[in-house]
Amino acid sequence: MDKLIIKGGSRLDGEIRISGAKNSGLPVLAATLLADGPMHICNLPHLNDITTMLALLRCMGVGVTIDERMCVEVDPGSINDFTAPYELVKTMRASILVLGPMLARFGTANVSFPGGCAIGSRPVDIHLRGLEAMGAVIEVDQGYIRATSSGRLKGAHIFMDTVTVGGTENLLMAAALADGKTVLENAAREPEVVDLANCLVAMGAEIEGIGSDSLVIYGKERLQGCTYSVMPDRIETGTYLTAAAAVGGRVKLKDTRESLLEAVLLKLDEAGANLSTGADWIELDMKGNRPRAVNLKTAPYPAFPTDMQAQFTAMNAVSEGTGTVIETIFENRLIQIHELNRMGANIALEGNTAIVKGVERLKGAPVMATDLRASASLVIAGLMAEGETVVDRIYHIDRGYECIEEKLQLLGANIRRVPN
Repeated sequence: MDKLIIKGGSRLDGEIRISGAKNSGLPVLAATLLADGPMHICNLPHLNDITTMLALLRCMGVGVTIDERMCVEVDPGSINDFTAPYELVKTMRASILVLGPMLARFGTANVSFPGGCAIGSRPVDIHLRGLEAMGAVIEVDQGYIRATSSGRLKGAHIFMDTVTVGGTENLLMAAALADGKTVLENAAREPEVVDLANCLVAMGAEIEGIGSDSLVIYGKERLQGCTYSVMPDRIETGTYLTAAAAVGGRVKLKDTRESLLEAVLLKLDEAGANLSTGADWIELDMKGNRPRAVNLKTAPYPAFPTDMQAQFTAMNAVSEGTGTVIETIFENRLIQIHELNRMGANIALEGNTAIVKGVERLKGAPVMATDLRASASLVIAGLMAEGETVVDRIYHIDRGYECIEEKLQLLGANIRRVPN
């Protein structure tokens, strides 16, 4: 198991490329199961979760190859096993996304309950109730979801009582091959859901209301293969912008889009960042200044994303003033605060609220990552701290950030990966 060693105090300055979005690539790979021909998926990041999803498809007999352009070709025509086994699913929650498309296309699916980060309860009840409304028969047996359908799934009107990205994606994919019209009310509006919907449309699906909280899907008998390039990773974008803001630096991020993270850019502006943008780039310059503390509250898109909360909490730790951070999505997602306080931060935790009083500097210390985004916050803390910080259990960060130490090195950070 690797760890990162960071010597803080370097001012980030430079340009890097943003990778494709993991949280878009995973559902798009699941959607390949709906096609009646090969799919070519481009701009996938080289991440453990993507590798796990490709391994999951392979273990079901799906043909997976990588071409000379580093695009992944997926041919679902060779599938011969409709089980997503615990050994793979336990490491990645997004594995549940094969349930809807596999059931819709082949009439059967046997998927283990998923795992992933320990950031709180993320039940799949909404996925299952929605599929049952479309005519699926579902049994839960020994940790597996066993779903069957006699013939095609049927279009249905489904109201999701909680906004759920994964639930919206699973039901959207299932509805694309269902018989008749499906309406998904209170649907998630995240850009990754929009990207999946656009991929389905490229495959021949008919979807109305893309980007809204009400999706109308007119099911087709078949969807064809196509070539699709996934969107840039808005959370990776926000993480590097926040890291630069925290250390008073300057970064230009290429192959990304301003429209994907407007709420984050608004808060960085409040923190004192000078921002400029183009069609496919974002630049941030703090001009050497210390950031100002910001108040934020996480909520579903288009509000401030929970996946950026930990990074902003770290930035607030060295900001001028006091910032209040309210986490409304996951009950355990302020868990990184204990590690930040060990580095000299002044953060009081009251339920789902963190009150962050900025200090001039943090002190390097050995810290342990607990989930993907908490890992990123500890790396940012290490960049800001005096002395050496050792971030352990970084397999979490490798699930969501492609070559994080290499990209930070390009920006001037003193960071290296070493084996434990």
